[in-house]
Amino acid sequence: MVSCILQNRSDVITFCSCCFYRLLTKMTPVCPFVKAARPDDASSRKPSENQNKQQTGHESKAKQESGDSASISPKCPFGYDSQTFKLGPFSCMICQALLFKCSKCLPCSHVFCKACISRFKDCPLCGADIEKTEADPNLQDVVDRFIDGHARIKRSQVDTDQKEVAGEKKTVIYEDVSLERGAFLVQQAMRAFRANNIESAKSRLSLCAEDIREQIERMGNTSELCSQLGAVLGMLGDCCRALGDAGSAVNYFEESVNFLEKVSTDDLEIKHTLSISLNKIGDLKYYDGDLQAARSYYSQGLNVRRNAIKHHSSVPSQILDVAVSLAKVADVDKNLGNEDVALDGFEKGMKLLEGLKLNSEEVGLEQRRLSVLEFFNSQLPKKEHD
Repeated sequence: MVSCILQNRSDVITFCSCCFYRLLTKMTPVCPFVKAARPDDASSRKPSENQNKQQTGHESKAKQESGDSASISPKCPFGYDSQTFKLGPFSCMICQALLFKCSKCLPCSHVFCKACISRFKDCPLCGADIEKTEADPNLQDVVDRFIDGHARIKRSQVDTDQKEVAGEKKTVIYEDVSLERGAFLVQQAMRAFRANNIESAKSRLSLCAEDIREQIERMGNTSELCSQLGAVLGMLGDCCRALGDAGSAVNYFEESVNFLEKVSTDDLEIKHTLSISLNKIGDLKYYDGDLQAARSYYSQGLNVRRNAIKHHSSVPSQILDVAVSLAKVADVDKNLGNEDVALDGFEKGMKLLEGLKLNSEEVGLEQRRLSVLEFFNSQLPKKEHD
């Protein structure tokens, strides 16, 4: 069986974050509970009030034919914005994400996520013995409504109600936030996942996927939307795998592959995400005993990674990825009894890694390189490289 490093055990939701935020560069979460963010408020104010609002807060100037315009980027009073994050009244102090399935400790009444507090006998905040816990549906309803409202407002980019000020037309441009809560939800999901609150992470990612699907229905399969949805679906697959639901995990990974393959790009991060999803399907098929299917998916992942290094042959991480994929395919070939084919794959992977030169600061890559080399050494006959 391939070692943990080859099976990408670390390539779960924490890996996905490495490339996911780049895929979500335009998803800047804002809060709808700031008056400056509301088109109806802007249209009802006097011209002088609109002008004053345009000159305060997080505004950026843009030039249009009609004159100066302001882009309004409100800040969330609870701290749930793109630049900063602080624990608020709706946060779980254990996982540090928004509360999910609120559970109140008795008798101290402190509230946490159900999955988080279930691991404690004493309250993490006050130290009191937990006699029992009970659901807090009222607080959970508030949290759910907060999430539903956070960047949920679908605004038109330009407020058509133009006001004349000092003989000039002033246009207030409101940021398009129809997708902006994506980064907000992913942030919450990753916090929950790292704290092993998998159901919370899955719930937040499902909302994010729903938002992106709505956008695809309106705008079509754009490269940006397909890459975003592909990344989110891959993270949902990680959640299902962590919960032991292999069938749903495979479905999510396959759908992730389907959307990522629609993206015609040389972006290395997208290609890496695609290859990871393919490898994870291969892993699950491997565990299920379907070696032929596992080899098929591993081979697809290998082809994606080989195509990537054709144009980026000097990127060490890409070369290491190819070596890992070679190891996966060769390992399956060995288990299928194709010894000669397997040996050829192991030798090719060994040569790649032996020729890979890393800088002294690339400690993480060097450790991984050595780990994979150790695996290759264990698979090749001693006489082949003595």
